[in-house]
Amino acid sequence: MSEAQSRVVEFAIGGMTCAACSARLEKVLNRQPGMQANVNLAAERARIRLEGAADEAAVIAAVAKAGFSAEPADAGTREREKAEKLLAYRHELRRFWIAVALTLPLVGQMLFMLGEHGHANELPRWLQLALATPVQFWIGWRFYDGAFKALRGGGANMDVLVALGTSMAWGFSTVVTLFGLDQHVYFEGGAAVITLVLLGKLLEARAKARTSEAIEALIRLQPKTARVERDGQWIEMPVDALMPGDVFLVRPGESVPVDGEVVDGESSINESMLTGESMPVGKHAGDWVFAATGNGQGALRCRATGVGEQTLLAGIIRLVGEAQGSKAPVQRLADQISAIFVPVVCAIALVTFIGWWWYAGDFAEALVNAVAVLVIACPCALGLATPTAIMVGTGQGARAGILVRNAEALERAERISVLALDKTGTLTCGQPQVTDIVPRGVGREEAVRFAAALEQHSEHPLAHAVLAAHEGGELPRVENFRAWSGLGVEGVVEGRQLRLGSPDWLGIPVDAEIAGMQAAGKTVVGLMHDGRLLALLAIADALRPTSRQAVARLRERGIRLVMLTGDNAATAAAIAAEAGIDEFRAGVLPGDKAALVGELKAEGGLVAMVGDGINDAPALAAADVSFAIGAGSDVAVEAADLTLIRSDLLGAVDAIDLSARTLGKIRQNLFFAFVYNVLGIPLAAFGMLNPVVAGAAMAMSSVSVVSNSLLLKRWQPTGRKA
Repeated sequence: MSEAQSRVVEFAIGGMTCAACSARLEKVLNRQPGMQANVNLAAERARIRLEGAADEAAVIAAVAKAGFSAEPADAGTREREKAEKLLAYRHELRRFWIAVALTLPLVGQMLFMLGEHGHANELPRWLQLALATPVQFWIGWRFYDGAFKALRGGGANMDVLVALGTSMAWGFSTVVTLFGLDQHVYFEGGAAVITLVLLGKLLEARAKARTSEAIEALIRLQPKTARVERDGQWIEMPVDALMPGDVFLVRPGESVPVDGEVVDGESSINESMLTGESMPVGKHAGDWVFAATGNGQGALRCRATGVGEQTLLAGIIRLVGEAQGSKAPVQRLADQISAIFVPVVCAIALVTFIGWWWYAGDFAEALVNAVAVLVIACPCALGLATPTAIMVGTGQGARAGILVRNAEALERAERISVLALDKTGTLTCGQPQVTDIVPRGVGREEAVRFAAALEQHSEHPLAHAVLAAHEGGELPRVENFRAWSGLGVEGVVEGRQLRLGSPDWLGIPVDAEIAGMQAAGKTVVGLMHDGRLLALLAIADALRPTSRQAVARLRERGIRLVMLTGDNAATAAAIAAEAGIDEFRAGVLPGDKAALVGELKAEGGLVAMVGDGINDAPALAAADVSFAIGAGSDVAVEAADLTLIRSDLLGAVDAIDLSARTLGKIRQNLFFAFVYNVLGIPLAAFGMLNPVVAGAAMAMSSVSVVSNSLLLKRWQPTGRKA
């Protein structure tokens, strides 16, 4: 299927109340031709892959037929939804307090009826009917409306259970009241259940809103305007109007409006919202800056490179949204159960009613127990157990510089048994650095100055390392410069004929010191003047400062580590030993990395891969779980399941820890949701649970599941702790 024929569209869904709703809607959409849907109850979103002739109009029509509403989610949808939900929340809050005012007299009389005079303290039944009826049909209309739409769509949901249970209690009590029968009435039961369920929904709405705080915070970081250079003048204009190539100014204390490259100026940028690293990063000409990061004391003149949806921040928001809307495999069990849950509960309620009427001969008692079964069995907690934890977990990950592509990757990360590590750019810094300077005929600083002067016109990677070692000051001119490919360079500096290159080219005998540095995986070059050795410089791609700590933490988790590198065995052994890794594969060609990952998978266990370069993309795609170092190529990031924006292996440690914490919360939530129903339904069926108590328990179950997920906000990226 070509890209033109297949596209993914996100829709905002209205009208879902429980797990049965989302499961039924997903089934309805997946039955439509050209649609592959994933419905998220907590986020109230549906991500749908449209193929062939299927379009947005067909989705909206199918959703409406199922009893819900849908609209494509765009950049303005979130703010519009937020405003609409706030209005709806306030409206529901007013209705709740009205319900409380009408229900309290009904429930309060029950306390007085426990006293000495019993039923003498009962409110007149006509007054009970007058108080309960508005609660039942005005306040509780949302349940009838939801139940009708669900049944019309061919399914059943929580609204069906609440509407059926409370209607039975109200209907029986009304008949007793109108005909003056000698039976107890249960107006307080139906009214209290509706009021408590409404309270649960309000608390749930508040808690659910907090699960998306992370992505809301990211969106708020985006500046609205930028100062752009036009015909030599600085003008204020909307960020949306910027184009790649525009030159913009970032003044002290301002946020960077779009991604760009520094043209001139010096400052420090706080990139903690991207990387989780609190220390500011120094910026000068040639460095990259990213949208929404905070500028320090200096002014920066930058050229825009990424605007609109092409900024790193926009990519983060998009990935977080996709991850929050995706479904973890552990949720499939909950979906399968919720799809058949409501019909089964209705059957249990019917059996309870018939059984009690036959056993006790008391219609009222049979009715109360059946109502309790219907009320206690609400599957809300079951539907919220997984998505709320995923939403909070992925949001916390984004704050720590960990982008999760989908919930399945987050679930699998905690089960990693083998981790394949690319050396260059992952364990090491990815850039050669001068690690040793051994003066032989001149001082250390003068040796570096002469070497940097020779290399200032060279494009070789080792030349950049030598230039980086020069700590400042103007370099002397080099005359008669000549580069010998693969050997070294030569030229005249301050009247001296100098040569810088390999010991073999310079004719330097390999002594114990040179041999030792070469055995450690370092490239050794010599600086010579008229046949006299002035200094030795050792250059290597140094280990990242945090790599050894990250390796130790991964080994503590029992993960087998295998380093992959194209270097020779001696260099590979030196780096592996320095990092604390026992197992490595040296001389691995780029095309062979994927095959090696396949071999590791064949040995059993879940295999993950960490890489940063284009040549790592096939291996990342072949792994069960893949991590891309964010400073690497876009190709590697696109191929990876998890992206570590901070170029640091400790990010993988944090990601695995976050996975374990999130999955722990999901298991706790599912356990509580299942146990709640497994214990609650039998108690209600055997007459041990009053409908009012059942309503309160049902309302609080959803709130407790969401609140438990929100405890993930306490998670911190432990990998950066000493």
